[in-house]
Amino acid sequence: MTRAGQEPDETMQLKVPALPPDETVQLRTVKEDLSGSKRTDRTDRTDAPPPAPGHRRRPSRPTAPPRLSAVVARWAPRLRPRYPRPGRTGWRRWVPSWRQWLGAVLTFLGLTTAALTAAYAATDIPENLNSYATQQDNVYFWSDGTPMARTGWVRRQDMPLKDIPEDVRWAVLAAENASFYSDPGISLSGVTRAVWRTFGEGDTQGGSTITQQYVKNVYLNQDRSVGRKFTEAMLALKLDNRMSKDDILEGYLNTSWFGRGTYGMQRAAQAYYGKDVGELNVSEAAFLASLLKGAALYDPALSGANHARAVERWSWILDRMVDIGRLSPAERAMYRTFPEPLRQGRTYDTGKQSDYLVELAAQYAKKAARLSDQQFDLGGYQIYTTFDRERETALTDAVTKAREQARKDHPATARTAHYGAASVAADGRILAVHGGPDHRTQGYNESNATTVPAGSAFQPFVYAAALHHGVHKTREGAATEVTSQTLYDGDDGIPVMTPEGPYWDRGGKQVKARNDGGADHGRISLHRALALSVNTPFMQLGMDTGLDKVRRTAEAAGLLGSSFGPQVPALSLGSATPSAIRMASGYATFAAAGTHVEPYSVARITRNGAQVRLAKPVSRRAVPAKVAEQVQSALRDAFALAHPATAASAPRVTGKTGTTQDDTAVWYVGTASSVSTAVVAYRIDLGKSLEPLPLKGVAGTPADSVPYDIWAGALGLD
Repeated sequence: MTRAGQEPDETMQLKVPALPPDETVQLRTVKEDLSGSKRTDRTDRTDAPPPAPGHRRRPSRPTAPPRLSAVVARWAPRLRPRYPRPGRTGWRRWVPSWRQWLGAVLTFLGLTTAALTAAYAATDIPENLNSYATQQDNVYFWSDGTPMARTGWVRRQDMPLKDIPEDVRWAVLAAENASFYSDPGISLSGVTRAVWRTFGEGDTQGGSTITQQYVKNVYLNQDRSVGRKFTEAMLALKLDNRMSKDDILEGYLNTSWFGRGTYGMQRAAQAYYGKDVGELNVSEAAFLASLLKGAALYDPALSGANHARAVERWSWILDRMVDIGRLSPAERAMYRTFPEPLRQGRTYDTGKQSDYLVELAAQYAKKAARLSDQQFDLGGYQIYTTFDRERETALTDAVTKAREQARKDHPATARTAHYGAASVAADGRILAVHGGPDHRTQGYNESNATTVPAGSAFQPFVYAAALHHGVHKTREGAATEVTSQTLYDGDDGIPVMTPEGPYWDRGGKQVKARNDGGADHGRISLHRALALSVNTPFMQLGMDTGLDKVRRTAEAAGLLGSSFGPQVPALSLGSATPSAIRMASGYATFAAAGTHVEPYSVARITRNGAQVRLAKPVSRRAVPAKVAEQVQSALRDAFALAHPATAASAPRVTGKTGTTQDDTAVWYVGTASSVSTAVVAYRIDLGKSLEPLPLKGVAGTPADSVPYDIWAGALGLD
């Protein structure tokens, strides 16, 4: 208490000693460090005063987990090898424990698996195949189905698996990969062995599955390295997951190398046995399968050692087929004699006449099948031509005989002599052609050249046009009918007339018709004029009929419009320059009762066994059948008058000579057994120009015509 007016009484006050402020609010807790000892922390004290009424205590924070570095620091000593190992004696002090061995193996396997998984994911199957894997050859066949020629850098033809006999397939599988249908596309033991050989002996051969070999064939090169082998394995695994086993086997059988310049089973069968793969028996297939191990070591034709190796492996493959249940012991017993292959593979007569035939067939095939040059050059096509082997041989022999005779009789001019010839059937098939002496030295195809005029061989087209359309003697009025007995002036040198008078050329000269040798024939029927090849009646007949109608008739019969020149009176004397093929085709129209079929050289095309669609040859009515028969009748008489002895034994044969007024070409065109053949002889110095030169006797005389001799020799009428 205090007294009034006095200072407080110090004796009555309660004095509390002052304490440090931190000690009254800090809590002390006990924490255990990593070593297991306890320490006191001021923040952990529990003697703090209780909170004031209404005050909510803040919850304590959870204990933080140990740091990673602390964990590593704790366990690292246990993982770190301790050498020498305590508790061991001798050499055992330096050997890792089983835990360390296990850790190392698991680590290696994990890293390897991760690396292989990454490599597999990063491996892409190339879009573009190896050029040799896609390239094939094109094969041309005679009309009888026998091979004629082949073109292309690679001798290979794809065959669908369905067309390869099962015995052939299993002969290959027995030799190369019996577990093909069950393996994942690679052989781990084979890959390991290949890698071992790479480091040990430098050779990665052997141990590959068929899938791996196919990958090597179509995607990779033949480099022998670990890197290539690894890539091959990755691609094989991925390919095995994306393609069916049958597709892989088909690709393998079509791309593998079999020696003798061949790729694929089809070409191998032809090269070693002269037959298609579908005709092989299991014994022959076993030999071909042995070639996959190395054709240079197993082709019996190369050496006696090769023959011994081939026999041994052939026998082993057949035994292996028995082991895997693909050949019964009884069937195996049937094959005790080695199937000797051909000493030399089938060859083709390329470079001579066959190349002219190939040239024509290839041009037609691309056009009829609507194939680009790029598509066609990829190969794989089987072109079945219309060419008749026997007719081709006969025609070639006849021309060769004439050429050799010309060298003897006219050595100075024979060097520039040329002979074009072609045989075309009434249905449009080109059966034979003669393109030149040798395609390797002269690529110029004389059977398809439009170089020299048709001359008087053109007269049948003028005659047919007149019989069909009639003639006009005046500009107005209806046409007057013409028959085979209609008479015309056959004298030499008569002027060509129009309704208004004589015809004058642009040079101001009156145009006159000329006969061979200047002969006069007086009034002569059109039938006889054609049989005797009199020029003057047909020159006037063309003017009366209308040169436009003459040209249309000739084109409808088969001649090309591009071979015609100016539409002047000389057109009726054969100023057009058709090829031997087109002349034969035109005469074939008359033999076909007036129906023309465009000449064609390819009957059908397949590609790897599949039919290729072809446009059908154009067929049209050129002249009425009655007109065609009248033309044929006149041509039969023409042949009979010129060659009575031959005509007596061949009454249905027709034929006519054709000469030009400037003596630059001589033709003979005729028909026998519905096949028309045209032969032309002319002279051109190809080293200088394509202008025709005077024949100077190279083509013979009217009584002894070289084109007729070739024509008759080709048809067997001489």
